[in-house]
Amino acid sequence: MSSWTKKQINQHKQAAKALNKIIEEVIEYIKNNLSVTDVEIRKFIAGRYKKYHLKSDKEKSIVALASDTANVHYYAEQPRQLKLSDLIMIDVWARLDQAGAPFADITWMLYYGRKLLPEHALVFRLIAQARDRTIKYLQNNLKKKIAPLGKEVDAVARNYLARHGWDKYFLHSTGHSLGFISPHGNRTRISRKGRRSLPLNVGYTIEPGIYFKNKFGVRSEIDFYIAENYKLIITTKVQKKIIKF
Repeated sequence: MSSWTKKQINQHKQAAKALNKIIEEVIEYIKNNLSVTDVEIRKFIAGRYKKYHLKSDKEKSIVALASDTANVHYYAEQPRQLKLSDLIMIDVWARLDQAGAPFADITWMLYYGRKLLPEHALVFRLIAQARDRTIKYLQNNLKKKIAPLGKEVDAVARNYLARHGWDKYFLHSTGHSLGFISPHGNRTRISRKGRRSLPLNVGYTIEPGIYFKNKFGVRSEIDFYIAENYKLIITTKVQKKIIKF
């Protein structure tokens, strides 16, 4: 399988930049519409895709409020209204509306309320640490010109969460390659089954998450690729704390 071309890398970077901008606009939209529903937020996101000339697949985005954040791939069909103390998960993915353009894919966590609940803060902190340790592991290996196996990268995040007793709530892989038809590509996954080295010049996600059934879930998702010189290039913003309003 071939690597992405320079054009495709640039297309991905443009899509990633647009998704970061959309997250900022979603935050402002919710701040100005505190009685909004999850379905209305999804429609707003779809409108932003058109504004930035982006194309997505049929589902387009995940907008989950409160206990719905515990569903890894939640898709709102019946509207749920935002309420005070609600945790909010926004997962957006899209590509430039151009032939052969690859996807970008990011997830951010928001919160409606002045004071974040302690359990939300704790879980986000652990998720962010798992993400950042995974990034550091990649960087350390790449300095030696070593592209690690997908399962080795996955183990960093999974083992870190296991040390805190929460690995059983980590319900998916640590990351995936980015595709052209959907956000999920067909290259080596960053999972326990990833037995091949991560390829150079192919976009990937890192997205550890923890999900407590019928309660809440937290995920942080960034995109990256490994350049020809073995440098790790992160193409999206890295969320440091849950956004409150």
